[in-house]
Amino acid sequence: MRQALFLLNMGGPNTISEVKLFLQNMFSDKNILPVNPLVRKLIRTIIVKKRLHEAQENYEALGGKSPLPDLTMRLIKKLQTKLDMPIYPAMRYVPPFADEALKQCRQDGVEELILFPMYPQYSTTTTLSSVEDIEARCKALGYNPKITVIDPYYDKYGYIKASVEQIMQAAEGIDTKEYDLLLSAHGLPISIIKAGDPYQRQVEANVSAIKIYLHEHGIKFHDIKLVYQSKVGPSAWLEPSLADTLRNPTNKKVVIYPLAFTIDNSETAFELDIEHREIAEKIRYEDYIVAKCMNDSDSFVQFIADQVNLLR
Repeated sequence: MRQALFLLNMGGPNTISEVKLFLQNMFSDKNILPVNPLVRKLIRTIIVKKRLHEAQENYEALGGKSPLPDLTMRLIKKLQTKLDMPIYPAMRYVPPFADEALKQCRQDGVEELILFPMYPQYSTTTTLSSVEDIEARCKALGYNPKITVIDPYYDKYGYIKASVEQIMQAAEGIDTKEYDLLLSAHGLPISIIKAGDPYQRQVEANVSAIKIYLHEHGIKFHDIKLVYQSKVGPSAWLEPSLADTLRNPTNKKVVIYPLAFTIDNSETAFELDIEHREIAEKIRYEDYIVAKCMNDSDSFVQFIADQVNLLR
C-alpha cells in the first residue's frame, strides 16, 4: 500500500501579515472555542482586535516570523533519509495547509495517510483539531485514503530519551543539583479538562516518565516542577502557572524545558526565552536557561521513523 507521512502542527506565521490569519483561524476553531458559532465569531473578533498588535510585535522580536515552519522543513529533510515515502507538513492555522499535499497524494495514488501529531500529549484542541482538519480537506477533495493516526507518545521511551537529551544539552557545564527543572506545558482552560480532555493526565504522566528516566541515569536536579504557560482570557486554567512560579522562587537557578512542544515556536522562542526571562531578570535570578525543543534532533528523527516503521 502506497503511504505518505503528514506532520500535523498548529503552524506559525511565515510573515507579520500572516499573524492576523493565524489568530482568526485559531479562534474560529470549534475545538479551541467550544461554544455556538455566533458566540465564537463574537469572541474571535474581540480576541483578534485585542491581541493582534501585541502578537505582531512579538513576532517582530523573533525576526518577523515564527521559527516553526523552517524548523519543520529541516526535520522533514532529515526524515527523508530514514523513510522511503513522501513527507509533508500540514499546518492547522497558516500555510502550508494540507490541501496541496493531499492533491499530490491523490494524484500519486497514495492509499494511506500516516498522521504524526507534533503534539506528544493528546488534546481535543490540538490532535483532534488537526486530524479533523485533514479529514475535512480529504472529504472536500473527494479523496478517500485510509487514515492512520500515530498514538500519543508522551511516555514512549524514545521520546523521553530525546526530551532528556535536550534538557541535558541546555544544562551542559552546570551542576544540575543546584537548579530547579521547570517542565513547562501549554495550559488549557479547566472547562476543557472537565469535559473529558485527557491532556492534563498525559502531561502529568509525561513528567513522571522524565523523572524516572533522570533517576535511572543518575541525573539529579534540586527540584523538578510541572508548570503551565500561555494562559488567555479570564477563565480558570491549569495551574501552577510558570509566571507565578517564577515570581515566587524557591530557587533562583532554573532550567526550563517546553514539555508540550516538539518544534520551537512563539510560545518557546518568545514567551519562554524573552517574556518570562524578563520576569527572572527583574527578580534577579542567578541563572535562567531555556532548553530547545527537539526540532530536528537525531534522536527525535529516529523516534518518528521508528513509530512510522511500526505501521509498515
